[in-house]
This record gives sequence, structure tokens and C-alpha cells, in this order.
Amino acid sequence: MLNDHGSSMNEKSVDSSNDKMNGKTRTDAEVQPVPMGRVRTNEFDVYGDEETAQIKYRTMHWWKAAALMLAETVSLGILSIPSVFNSLGMVAGCILVISLGTIATATGYTMGQFKLRYPHVHNMADAGMVLGGPVWREILGTAQVVFLVFICGSHVLTGLIAFDTITSGASCSVVWAVVTAILGFVLTIPRTLDGISYLSVASFISIMSAVLITMIGVGLIGHQGGVGVTSHLNFAHGFLAVTDIIFAYAGHVAFLTFISEMKDPRDFPKALYALQIADTTLYLIVGIVVYAFTGANTVSPALGNTGRTLRKVAYGIALPTIIIAGVINGHVCAKLAFVRVFRMNDGSVSPHMSSHTRTGWLSWIGICFAIWALAFIIAEVIPFFNDLLGVISSLFASWFTYGISGIFWFHLNPPGTRWTTTGRKLQTIFWGCIVLAGAFIMVAGLYSSIYSIVEGYRDGSFPSPFSCVNRALT
Repeated sequence: MLNDHGSSMNEKSVDSSNDKMNGKTRTDAEVQPVPMGRVRTNEFDVYGDEETAQIKYRTMHWWKAAALMLAETVSLGILSIPSVFNSLGMVAGCILVISLGTIATATGYTMGQFKLRYPHVHNMADAGMVLGGPVWREILGTAQVVFLVFICGSHVLTGLIAFDTITSGASCSVVWAVVTAILGFVLTIPRTLDGISYLSVASFISIMSAVLITMIGVGLIGHQGGVGVTSHLNFAHGFLAVTDIIFAYAGHVAFLTFISEMKDPRDFPKALYALQIADTTLYLIVGIVVYAFTGANTVSPALGNTGRTLRKVAYGIALPTIIIAGVINGHVCAKLAFVRVFRMNDGSVSPHMSSHTRTGWLSWIGICFAIWALAFIIAEVIPFFNDLLGVISSLFASWFTYGISGIFWFHLNPPGTRWTTTGRKLQTIFWGCIVLAGAFIMVAGLYSSIYSIVEGYRDGSFPSPFSCVNRALT
């Protein structure tokens, strides 16, 4: 558990200790002088000195982190982009993908700077402790766990749809949900992110192959409907489409944990830029190509826009990314709980974290099982799960991807430094707008998602819980 009454450290000791843990040293001139203020929590790195540890966590090179981030972010996000273009029009869709992607890059960079400033921060709960003490630790930690479990649930549901589509509904859909959850649980068991980073390469190849087949498929079918340059929607429907783009950039919830397991956390910007260039480019290409050919007939997920045979092929190839991306989110969620249980108050590292102990492994496996069991139950019990995911994304992705980075920036830059020059004034205004944008996205997204749930009940379009009904895309 975290210590609520730890003492503050001066800036130099924090930065130098972070470097020592990475096997590097820096001169005073290389340390960025960001005032720290008082931190009421442990000042030591959660994994400690790993020289003699049996399980070494801080082993990821930046390109492995980039691969994990790409697999986590692109997997499901890319499948909704063509339908967003159909809802908003080609022009608005392109503008929003580029602008929200650019802002997500800035917020991700600030999150990385916050982590470098406070090396002990491993997750959003730790960040909450720095920002506002024990209360905010519990609020942000709970929010991160809930959001990640629901993301795992979305992967269970998408896996169910994929299996139903591939098999033409040959078995009860609940069976496919169980299969997806079991696969997710088994693949989450490796204890380090480096251990599952190789899976992310397979995940990226999987989703790229699937969307390439889809683009070829819609090209072979030919133009199916008119393409709208602009669109005329009510606010609820329009903003619901915007939340799909926000969800497509919602990987920030795992960034602090990724950085914690990097060999050199200062390489995080390389991974971030690789991610943002790749995902923004892919979103634009897939959105434009698929929507250009399918027009008003565009469906979501995007893999359903081809003919029956190619649709089955595309979903079969996409299965690895559907499962692996869920595994990455499940691992981050499990790691938060595991660290919370075994973190020591005195700066030492629990042997259950650093060694292959019976208690450590049983605890880790039990946490992983609980996460995927909850994900399965949520995906099956809640009939309006997709719309509920919109509610959860509005509540949490709005802050984890955008708003909280603005709060991080204000915490790192005390009032006396914010208005000193024109450049600093512009930065202060920009980050203030980011915080306000996070609040606006939350409120507007909640309204749009709840509106959609009400409409679904009115139309009778929701399936019953644990239903064997075929969910295949036909």
C-alpha cells in the first residue's frame, strides 16, 4: 500500500535516483528544474534495484513500448473510424482525427514529463496521490480499474461477434464470449510487459492485414453509396461519433505503467511519436478509403463492410488483435492491483514482486482471472454494453486522454512561472483549455451516450443477458 505521509525530496535527488535505476547518470545542467512542491507518498521507484531480482520489469526498449501502445490503441479504435466519417462527413471526420490526434500527442508528452518528474508514479492512483492525497489516489485508481475492465469487456464482446461471424453462428454466442475471455486470461499471465510485447507485433500485423483485406474488398465491390462532405446531425448523434474518435486515442490510461517498465523512461517520447504518427495515418487512410466506397452504407465495425466471405476472412485474421489488445489492457489493470497489494512502505521491494514466490504467482493469476471474469460478466449481462462503454469512455477517457494532462502541466508549473513571457502565457491558456475540454467531453459524451441508450430501449434493439442469439454481422 502507498504511504500517505512520506517526506518530500529535492528535485536533484529524484532525478538522480531515476537515472541510477536506469544505469545512467546526468549532470546538473541536464536536469530540468521543475519545482516539485510537497509529495505525500513514497519517493522510490516501485520496482527498486533489479540487479539481483528474479523478475525484472524495467526491460522494455522504446520500440517495444511503441508496439504495445500501437496494439493497445489501434486495435478497436480503427474499426469505428469509417462509420464516424459516415456520421460526420468526410471533411469534419478528417479534421477531427488530425486535431484530436495532435492534442493527444501533446497530452501524452506531458504525461511522460510528469512520470519523469515523479519516478515513483506507476499508475493513475499514484498520480492522484501526488495531485491531491489519499482521496484522489482512490478516485483515480478506481476510475482506471473500471475503465480498463470495461475495455476488456469490449474485447470480449468483439471477440464474440468475430467468432459468430466466422462460424455463421454455429454455436451459442455465450460460448464464444467464454472462449475469448479464457484466451485473454491465459495470455495476460506473463508478469512483465516485455513478456507480452512480442504479442503486440502479431497484433499489429493482424489488424493491418484485416483492414487491408477490408479496403480491397470494398474496392472490388465498387462504390455503394454517396459520400457526404458535411453532415447534418442533432447534437447527441454528432457527439456520439466524436466520442468514437476520442476512444480511438484512449491509450493514455496505460502510459504511466508502460513508462515504468521501460529500460530508459526518457525514451518515451520516441514511442509516443511513433504511435501518434502511425495511428493518425492509419485512421485517415482506413476512414477515407472505406467510407469513399461504402458511403451511406458504412457499418461499424469496419470489417463488416465487405462481402460475406471476405468478412469472415477479415474477422479471422483480426482475432489476434481483438484478443491481444484486450490482454494489454488487462495486464495494466492487473499490474495496478498487484503493485497496490505488494508495494512496501520502507522503500524495499516485496519478494512476491521481484521473485517467483508461490504467493506472488497465485495472487497475480487470481487478479488476472478476476479481471477477465468481470469483463465477461459485464459484456454478457448488460444489454446495452456498447452504449454503456460510451458512458464509461466519456467519464474516464475524456480525462485520462485529455483533461488530466492539463492538470499535470499546472502541477509541474507553479503559478509564478505561468505568466512570465508571451510563450508561457500561451501555454497556460492552452493547457487551461485542455482541462476545460476534458470537462466538456465528459458532460457532452454522457448526454449523447445516455440519449442513445434511451433510444435503444425505445426501439427494442438490445439483446437479453446471456443470450445465445447470433451476433454475426450479416
